[in-house]
Order: sequence, then C-alpha cells, then structure tokens
Amino acid sequence: MNILGIGIVFNRGRGIESLENALNQGWQKPAETEVSHSKGKKSLVYQVDLQTISDRTLLKKMRRADKLSKMAVLSASDAIKDSGIENIHEKKMGIIIATAFGAHVTTFDFLNDILDYGEANVSPTTFSNSVHNAAASYISSALNIQCPTLTVTQFFFPFHYALQLAQAWLNEKRCDYVLVGAVEQYGDVLGYIYDSKLTPASDGRIMPFNFNKAYHVPGEGAVCFLISKEDSENVYCKIQDVSFDNENKYDASVDLNIIDTDGLLTDESVYMRAISNDNNPPFSKGGMGGFPNEIPVAAYSPLFGSMMSGSAFNCAVGALMLKNQMMYSNPIINNPHGLNIVDETKDANIELIQCIRYNCFNEKAAIYLTKQGTIFNRDREVQRR
Repeated sequence: MNILGIGIVFNRGRGIESLENALNQGWQKPAETEVSHSKGKKSLVYQVDLQTISDRTLLKKMRRADKLSKMAVLSASDAIKDSGIENIHEKKMGIIIATAFGAHVTTFDFLNDILDYGEANVSPTTFSNSVHNAAASYISSALNIQCPTLTVTQFFFPFHYALQLAQAWLNEKRCDYVLVGAVEQYGDVLGYIYDSKLTPASDGRIMPFNFNKAYHVPGEGAVCFLISKEDSENVYCKIQDVSFDNENKYDASVDLNIIDTDGLLTDESVYMRAISNDNNPPFSKGGMGGFPNEIPVAAYSPLFGSMMSGSAFNCAVGALMLKNQMMYSNPIINNPHGLNIVDETKDANIELIQCIRYNCFNEKAAIYLTKQGTIFNRDREVQRR
C-alpha cells in the first residue's frame, strides 16, 4: 500500500506543513485547560484550537457536528488535496476511521441531557453525533464520497487494524483508494480517568525515553492517509507490513525505530525489548552520518500528546521522513538510558522505518514503512527497483 496524501489536525495547526514546522521547531508547552472535576485546578492538554477547524466552506453542511467529526473531515479533505488526485468522488473509494474512545465527549453530553431534561427532551442531533460511526459518515457526506464506510474501535491498536482492513479492501479490489484515519478528542471524563490512573507531567513534558516512571499529557487531533496500490512520484512511502506479534521483523534493514511512548502505560520499560542492543543487530548500511552501531530511535508524542491511537500520528512523521529523506530531532531529548536517540535534524538515507506500539498486556504491534522504490525479498534484504 502506498501513502499518496496526508492530512492532519493537531494542537500545532492543520496540514502537513504544520506537522513539518512542528518537527523543525521542536517541543512547545501545551495549553492549560480548566478541570471540571477539581475546582480551581488547571491541566495541561495538547488541544486543537477551535479556530484551526473553523473552515466555513468545507463545514457549512455540518454546523451542528461535534469537534471530533469536524477534525476528522478536515484531515480527510486535506489528505485528498495533498494527493493531487482530482474528482476523487468518482473513484472507487473506501473510508475507515480508527478511534479508541470515539465521540465520548458527545456521548457524555447526551447522558447529561437525559439526567437534566429527561429522555423525551434530549436533542436528537446530540444523539446522532454520539454514534461511533458519525465521524466517518460526515466525511462521506461532506466530501461527497459514496463508498463503504467503517469505524474501527479498539484500545491501543485501532489504527493498525484499520490499515489491515484497508489492505484487504485493496487486495479484494473493492476499492482503488482508501481513506484511513485516526481521530481522538479530549474531554473532562477522559482527563479525570487519565489523572486518576496515570502520572500527569506537571511541566507538560512527556519523557518518552524515561520508560519508568512514565508521564502523560492528554492530546487530541485527527490524521488521515489516502492509501492505494497506485504508484506515482507524489507517493510518501509504502506501508510494507503491519505486524501483531513480538517478532522483530526486518531487523537487519531497519534504519529507524519510532516508539509510541506517551505515558499511557504506567511502566514503558517493555519498549527496551524492541530497541535494546540484544535485539538490534549491528547497523551496517551506512549513509547515516556517523551514527554508532545501534539503530536510531525516536519518539514524537511530545508534539501530539498522549492518545490511544497515537500510532497514526507517528506514522505520519515516519512517512514525511521517508519522503523528505530527513531525520527529525526528537522534541524531548532527555536520554537517561544512553540510547541512540535522534538528537538533531539532518539529511539521511532512510529506507525502512519501524513504528512500534505496546499495549498494557505487553503485546506488540508494528507498522513498517519503506521508501518509494525499495522492496524486501523473503530473506528481508533490501533491494532497489
């Protein structure tokens, strides 16, 4: 599967240019927000500015939609524009949205309305927006794309399963193009649970290489990819594989490990298993500007915040790296374990990136992204077309 276009909405802006700017600028302190369950207390959250999603032209038909759906529609629209493909509504399309919690903010608003006004007086609009598939349906309606539409919900790995489903649709020729996205929204209930069960970062800094103790800062946003088997000069990269086992695939060829350490595990030491010297063979491909014989590692959650579907945002960073052939510095470079972290932005010869995610059961999922024109044979050796 090739990534033809990327759209993103997050706390630093909208569009792939905003992502590239954030990578170049580095970490910025997240905004403070009032905490409803604790009077006078404020919490740090990577929230999307409402001005970022005030696109009247695109959203004119969905004035009553919630923030989650608006973020999803904007990222999907931008992914199509970024691909340069015209008249996309005439193509064989599919839409798959991944989310861990879905429209939970709207769902709790609906429940509060029942308590306040009774079942007979609640808003039907609020109810319809609370349905998990609402965001995907809004994408279809707003962009005039009549196609199969699905929402995948699962803790930690929803984006991975969405990619596998997209691969199946393309293989079965049900679709020629699939919009695959992930969207999450911050809310008071989610913030309460996070603060109760996890350790918040008091200064707003997620420390992705601490592992233990892990710190979180809630985030929200949407990212969408236009995926196809079609090959063109505008391709960001290829999604080589999506793996759900603890096998370290393609180890001899990996140029960079991107880890999803964002504080959503109380102890993230399990990531050491994937990036330690015992599992990573000597790096021998060259062209990386003097890196030692360890595979470089990066983590970009300090740009987006802690989200169950944060893998999609890291995947966008990996795709941008492969397209630009550039490694972007980690936004937080605190490195207590002496790992080979990427500590500066520089040109690099990158052919394979592994994006690694673990859940609370220490189960691993990995997305393998490869440079356009690079393939891997059965022996997992790099070949050039």
